[in-house]
Amino acid sequence: MEKESHHFQAEIQQLLDIVIHSLYTDKEIFIRELISNAADACEKLRFGQSSGQAIYQPEIAPAITVTTDDKAGTITIADTGCGMNRGDLVENLGTIAHSGTKAFLKQLAENKKPDISLIGQFGVGFYSAFMVAKKVTVLTRSLAADEPGWQWVSEGMGGYEISPAADLPRGTKVTLELKDDAKEFAQAQTVERIIQRYSSFVPFPIELNGKRLNTVQAIWARNKNDIKEEEYNEFYTFIGHDHEKPLFRLHFSADAPLAIQALLFVPQRNFETLGMGRIDSEVNLYCRKVLIQAKAKGLFPDWLRFLKGVVDSEDLPLNISRETMQDTSLMQKLNKVLTGRFLKFLEEQSEKEPETYGKFYHEYHRFLKEGVVTDFTHKDALGKLLRYESSALEAGKSTSLADYVKRMPGDQKEIYCLLAPNRSAAEASPYFEVFKERKWEVLFLYDAWDEFVIEHLHSFEEKPLRLAEKAELNLSTKHEGALSEDAAKDLAKWLKDTLGDKVNEVRVSQRLVESPGVVADSDKFMTASMRRIMKAMKPDGPDLPAAKYDFEINPAHPLVGRLNAMRQKDTALAGSVAEQLLDNARVAAGLLEDPRTMLSRLNSLLEKVLAKE
Repeated sequence: MEKESHHFQAEIQQLLDIVIHSLYTDKEIFIRELISNAADACEKLRFGQSSGQAIYQPEIAPAITVTTDDKAGTITIADTGCGMNRGDLVENLGTIAHSGTKAFLKQLAENKKPDISLIGQFGVGFYSAFMVAKKVTVLTRSLAADEPGWQWVSEGMGGYEISPAADLPRGTKVTLELKDDAKEFAQAQTVERIIQRYSSFVPFPIELNGKRLNTVQAIWARNKNDIKEEEYNEFYTFIGHDHEKPLFRLHFSADAPLAIQALLFVPQRNFETLGMGRIDSEVNLYCRKVLIQAKAKGLFPDWLRFLKGVVDSEDLPLNISRETMQDTSLMQKLNKVLTGRFLKFLEEQSEKEPETYGKFYHEYHRFLKEGVVTDFTHKDALGKLLRYESSALEAGKSTSLADYVKRMPGDQKEIYCLLAPNRSAAEASPYFEVFKERKWEVLFLYDAWDEFVIEHLHSFEEKPLRLAEKAELNLSTKHEGALSEDAAKDLAKWLKDTLGDKVNEVRVSQRLVESPGVVADSDKFMTASMRRIMKAMKPDGPDLPAAKYDFEINPAHPLVGRLNAMRQKDTALAGSVAEQLLDNARVAAGLLEDPRTMLSRLNSLLEKVLAKE
């Protein structure tokens, strides 16, 4: 046969113009596209072999070779896959054979967002070659034993030529004569970097100038029962750039609602606490083992940014360049499925390996708490993963909210939490006294951010979460030697008159045992610790509204009884004692910011006491 000249179909002309001038943001993508097409051709060959089809040169294994020639300014990508006959060349490289491509062009023309899946279709990504090539030559021979070889040549805009080519091996060879401004792609070092980035896990051997590049397998696509521990660790080192073994590993696949293969790792250490600042997610998104998006945005919620690994899905509708996700609703579905599965995994691990989960919680508890505060969808599942020390357990041991609920007595309706810097402070807190007397369990919260967590979690297993300082509880028994009800009310009224605007209200407490008094924030929506956090977040910001504290007095405490007697004899001294009792309560609550006034008053009181000796 003689050489044939063909004009590109009108849509191909339009497609070429888009590809060359505006579709891809990075020209290096053409290498990924051509290697992906070569891998598809190898896969089709393997399918043909498995179905018993007669294959030309069956002894040649499917493989991909890349050759660069910086002197000639060329790059060649060849495969030993299924190859093409003349009809394939005309259909795939000369016309719009796929209705999806027409739909894509139509949507572009109508200025709409394209929503089609063109990945892996030879003849679409192929045209990315013209971004960098002034001339493209394709030599190909079909896997069918009785088919001859063919040559396809084009300089881009206009058309192409087809002619017979003798003595070709099975497969396809694509040679690009590079434009003057694209000669970097004839450099082996440049091409190796690109292949390692995008095509490291292509399931067929890739050689560059005789050097094998893809030596690490895409083990996420294998049956996990066939993978050794050393292989997992080697893979984690490769993709995680971390020489420590991972703390946790989750390898799973799903068919519904989406086809997903995922391999996720939790590093031993939280890199944000190692002085590295805020980290980015290191989970890469693949489609059929070809990298679509490194450190994929939106694949997981931000609070899971400590994860490393791979997610591979065949259900990704990508734009024609594969560079950006089109269907955000599908990405959200991916996010929901992956996040839900990982949270379920953590819950399972907390039961199977509580000691290892304890290490995980120590490193990553702030991320889980961030999730409770920012992610309404998953906050209940995250609530199951929280761990706190408890008044019912010895120091150093923690409990889950679920186990706390199981231990609750029948008459207890709420889960109680106490914010404190440490266990000693929590057990000495006046807010703990009523719980200790009633033998009710309290969770000790040492992280200042836990207040936001409790506020957003709100309840667990239909049990409201309540801060101890906000609890409305009374002692179960009355203590002997207490002031009478009338005397206590009179003292409270006198204290309010004496303390004035320093307190919002003074009342007789029903929850104190060992402390003479306690302050309670009368603001139902903001506690003292939350005020401190907000001030720390914006130290130069506007001042928060002044806090209004209620002062509760213990009518059974000796100091309160003596103060009641003193106010009848020495009003001035009783007033100073009253102010000192208030400041003592504020110190116990961590609310006294400037102690200078209190110390001056305390020295004066000591002087008066010593003067009586």
